[in-house]
Amino acid sequence: MDEQKANVRSVERALDILLCFTDATDLGLSEISSRLSLHKSTVHRLLATLENKGFLIRDVQTEKYRLGFRIWELSANLTHNDDPATLLLPEMERLRDLVEETISLYVRDGNERIRIQAVQSRQPIRRVAPIGARMPLAVGASSKVLVAYDEPHVLEQVLNDPDWPEYVNREAYVEQLDQIKRLGFATSVEERELGTAAVAVPIFNRNGQLVASIAASGPSNRLTPEKMSEYAPYIMEAAYRMGKMMK
Repeated sequence: MDEQKANVRSVERALDILLCFTDATDLGLSEISSRLSLHKSTVHRLLATLENKGFLIRDVQTEKYRLGFRIWELSANLTHNDDPATLLLPEMERLRDLVEETISLYVRDGNERIRIQAVQSRQPIRRVAPIGARMPLAVGASSKVLVAYDEPHVLEQVLNDPDWPEYVNREAYVEQLDQIKRLGFATSVEERELGTAAVAVPIFNRNGQLVASIAASGPSNRLTPEKMSEYAPYIMEAAYRMGKMMK
């Protein structure tokens, strides 16, 4: 491998290390090495570089790493006018107070959806929605919304995903998408997690383009099908206001 390719590979591996922290607060050398299937010596060298540059912080007692302040410095310079996670937060908080359930904002990335913002319910028993979580598009109310209202090639791409779960019937899935487009919203009950339910609607920008999905989620014994149908118009109204805020 020539020097240029080696340098590119090192950058890729360093970024892979940072991405390990999308679903974990702190990780040790062995955990990161196992996740990336890399030798500990290689990971140790990259961790030292990331720590030196301020992207990671090492706890001297536990020998575990967590994201450093340099990450937050970078995020502070996001263009907030174009960032839906920031721009739509006040509307999400207003919706949370209206339906009293956790509100999440999702975008599609390939054959996954990513939660880019969340406002937790104030209920004692609530759905906790971590920001940055990735989920498949085969199940879940927001997943089906993001596929139903996107271009036809997205549906084909999702249906042909080699990681499509065997327990999900493709024909039934397509029928659900047709129903979602007729109703204007999607619901799910215990499709991903036992005891949870969600209702989701699409967000279109001022040009009519699908940009995200907004969902209310909570315990399935409280967020019943009847309640979800009751809340759907409120969420659709909020989504309409959100869309008018986006270019």
